[in-house]
Amino acid sequence: MLRYSGINLTGVAIASALFSLAAQASAIDLLANERPVNAPVSAAAVALLPSPNVLVTPGTLTVATSSTNSPPLALLASDNQTRIGSDPDIARLIADGLGLKLKLVPASWEEWPLGLTSRRYDVAMFNIAVTEERKQRFDFAVYRADNHAFVVKKSSAITRINQPAEIAGKRIIVASGTNQERILLKWDEENRAKGLPPVEPIYLTDDASATLSLLSGRADAQFGPHSIAAYKAALNGQTRLVGSGPFRAWVAVTTKKGNGLAAALSASLNSAIDSGRYAQVLARWGEQDEAVKTSVINPEGIHY
Repeated sequence: MLRYSGINLTGVAIASALFSLAAQASAIDLLANERPVNAPVSAAAVALLPSPNVLVTPGTLTVATSSTNSPPLALLASDNQTRIGSDPDIARLIADGLGLKLKLVPASWEEWPLGLTSRRYDVAMFNIAVTEERKQRFDFAVYRADNHAFVVKKSSAITRINQPAEIAGKRIIVASGTNQERILLKWDEENRAKGLPPVEPIYLTDDASATLSLLSGRADAQFGPHSIAAYKAALNGQTRLVGSGPFRAWVAVTTKKGNGLAAALSASLNSAIDSGRYAQVLARWGEQDEAVKTSVINPEGIHY
């Protein structure tokens, strides 16, 4: 069963948010965004830190973030080495608030669950949505509210994908192990029960390959995070957004369950929200529509 009761929106509200973000993305200044945004230390957040030995490296917050070029979430700076993007920026705010150094570890989406449980890093930030299934193994501190978007080639005849019947018979790019995949397969199951043609998932994790497949006609659509889709559509003009998934989801800083870090992470985020640094970061990456008023720990997630 696919159910979520946290941030339900009407189709009109979701569409408005999607196209608002697309407009904002066109104004992003990447060179200016290479300058870090720092936050003051929060005594309240520091007081919630567990024993220093909980951290992979005492005195340092080790954060796994995407190794792929996925703006505005994560990308390489002009030096072709430094990781920038909204996720690295939020990670820096958290580390600053906790009085810790920040170490970013580029990793693949498939790596983060094992990386957390084996203590290769303290937290993961990959646009990870909270699900009830994931809450069994991990703790979460919310920092954004995200939707999932369907994007097509600009010249595509497809004008809308907002419900199960509209994916029937289509070739759709999706990343394995994501909530988007779960939604796509659930919709396909419903369609098959009604005798509709099956969807053909195309599993790609590299955004460049996904874009090439979409533009070359080897795929009909791509289903992924709406911030990435809107950013790409605004900057290159070769793709466009045609719809969304069934809900917005809580996106959260993710850590190993029971290690005691979640409360400190959430408190540091709330300090950044109160100081205005959080809003500054989201604004410079065109993600204002995804802002949360308060970081909460382990909210209700998606049910499968």
